[in-house]
Amino acid sequence: MVSGKTKPKTLLYWHEDCAAHDPGPEHPERPARLAAVLNALRGDRFAALEWREAPLAEDLDITRVHTDGHLAAVLGAVPETGHRALDPDTVLGPGSGAAARRAAGALCAAIDAVWAGEARNAFCAVRPPGHHAEPARAMGFCLFNNIALAAARARGKHGAKRVAVIDFDVHHGNGTQAMFEADPDLFYASSHQFPAYPGSGSASERGVGNVLNVPLSPGAGSEEFRAAYTVTILPALADFAPDFLLVSAGFDAHLSDPLGALRLVTEDFAWLTQELVSIAEKSCAGRLVSALEGGYDLDALADGAAAHVEVLSEA
Repeated sequence: MVSGKTKPKTLLYWHEDCAAHDPGPEHPERPARLAAVLNALRGDRFAALEWREAPLAEDLDITRVHTDGHLAAVLGAVPETGHRALDPDTVLGPGSGAAARRAAGALCAAIDAVWAGEARNAFCAVRPPGHHAEPARAMGFCLFNNIALAAARARGKHGAKRVAVIDFDVHHGNGTQAMFEADPDLFYASSHQFPAYPGSGSASERGVGNVLNVPLSPGAGSEEFRAAYTVTILPALADFAPDFLLVSAGFDAHLSDPLGALRLVTEDFAWLTQELVSIAEKSCAGRLVSALEGGYDLDALADGAAAHVEVLSEA
């Protein structure tokens, strides 16, 4: 924790409730993921981080991007004991409702704090992840679309006009794209393995000119990944000039990840984070909020998240 009057550069939002989301012992989106990330962010290397507990999101925060029926259906499906599957990949346990509200609440609180100038940026170490959740559908381990509701919070509460999301998870964020694609003041860009789950994310999907997908073939590595950003995504992001930059930070494009077939290394995540920080500094006074998405090899996840947050904290 940071003491005294020194303003931290980076806030870390988390809550123990996010570890209580238990989709079952064989599920890859397991509580150990969060423990790995948080353990990697402790110690002298990250002494300047300010840790803040995530609040519970209000219904309004969620229904800015999801239907009322979706909110009711997800929370109504949470079992008192055991597990309940919404689809073959997306499974609820007794703690899943509180975890989902905390994950969404972390993003909302981070938006508020960074907009108010309490810090330059923030990382939300939360689960379940969010970028696959569509307006009326939970899928792909995701219940509520945390990054999309953060964008809606920035616009609806703080008056940010132009909000951008960069998504470097190995899987395409179909839910975020669906929520953004008809609004020219929202920008969504994704690098992802293709073909892969969920099947969306071809380069031809452009929204109203505000969606940019750069599919990467299985086996692609650092060279292809960095070219996708240097040649295509980063120039488009700079041209969009957002008032707020959000990041869907999935670390499952690492070569060790069991659910992906890309071959990134930890240094790639640090490199991209620095590029995004530089654009945020030029475009929106450094305002950047990042949320944990995928990453299923615990060591690669921990290393990637640490590299990402280290760059944020040095901004």
